[in-house]
Amino acid sequence: MQITEFKGMALDRVPRKVGIVGYGRLGQSLVSHLLTQGPELGLELVFVWNRDAGRMAGSVPPSLQLQNLDALGERHPDLVVEVAHPKIIQESGAEILRYANLLSLRVSMATHPDGFRLEGPLATMRSTGSRAVLYEGPVRGLCPHAPRNSNTMAAAALAAPSLGFDRVIGVLVADFSLKNMHVVDVELSGPPGPTGRSFAVHTHRENPAEPGAVTGSATVTTFWRSLVGCCQLPSKPGIHLC
Repeated sequence: MQITEFKGMALDRVPRKVGIVGYGRLGQSLVSHLLTQGPELGLELVFVWNRDAGRMAGSVPPSLQLQNLDALGERHPDLVVEVAHPKIIQESGAEILRYANLLSLRVSMATHPDGFRLEGPLATMRSTGSRAVLYEGPVRGLCPHAPRNSNTMAAAALAAPSLGFDRVIGVLVADFSLKNMHVVDVELSGPPGPTGRSFAVHTHRENPAEPGAVTGSATVTTFWRSLVGCCQLPSKPGIHLC
């Protein structure tokens, strides 16, 4: 969908008020887009929050800096975009949902070990060869230990409720050859048909990335497009996966 398709729509409706939680690379990109393109798309940035408020100094107007996340209701947001860390949603998700829709945007990756941000037992694992499987099993067991590297898997579990987090399989691979690339493969198969053959889909995605980066180069643009697309949907409370 092209941005130009939204311009006419923005003139006929009240601007959607958007808050950004997190001011890392993705947060900075979304804030920049909202400040420069938001008005013509019918989007108004009403606050930016970051755990380290000093990071916003000099780049986010003081009037838009939210010092206390518990005070977000005072800004009356229609949509809150979390691009910080899953713990923020664990701690404040219920409070956010009292006032706005929550758009949780993440992209998982399989890449060079330096691109992982692992916790728990996975954080102590070391690859012994050029390519090693760090985890293969139910997505439910992976998400707590790789919250920033398992989001595509978690989205698949939500999109396939008949399988869910216990029957969707997640595989996390450390590959030393992928120094500047995040690679995601999705394999889907259905039940056997009358001929005994099953419908199958295999997608392969390669996203260029800086060495050691969690966020791929194309991901920044994808997050902005997702935010704009979500704002075109009918407004209703809840968590939206776009």
